[in-house]
Amino acid sequence: MAELTNLETKLGEVIGLAMAGQAATKKVIGLAKEDDPSLVNALQRIHDEAVETEERGTQLAGSFEGKKTAILEKARETKTEAQEMMETYLGDDADGLDGFEFMTMAEAGEVGHWAVLSKLNEKAGEQPISELVEWALPIQERHLETVKECALELAAEEDPYEED
Repeated sequence: MAELTNLETKLGEVIGLAMAGQAATKKVIGLAKEDDPSLVNALQRIHDEAVETEERGTQLAGSFEGKKTAILEKARETKTEAQEMMETYLGDDADGLDGFEFMTMAEAGEVGHWAVLSKLNEKAGEQPISELVEWALPIQERHLETVKECALELAAEEDPYEED
């Protein structure tokens, strides 16, 4: 398999996080479906944008001569690691609030990875990566804000003195 540069590795990671984001949103939709329908709608939008992010990232990976397979292997590896974290965090007793708390951590991680990809590309100057980052980073920042607000909405409904 082809050796990847730091830039190509990070591209694989953001693609993998988009893949994992799709699974995470489906899981949290299942946990939150009994809560406010607007929360499910917010998650569905995040899911749909994760699908588009994966598609755009995969298309870009194909432009790296002889590296697409290795980049997508890195993406699958990252997806697997993220899913393992989700399974650990969201055990059998998880509820909607737990789901949104996990999504807050996951989206913060995505924002960080996209920012690192952007920083790496400052030296590389790869225009297609710049364009993808300019498109994706604001979406990831909005996702983080959305899941944080949803978590806070659910937290506001909790009785702080109720036994857990």
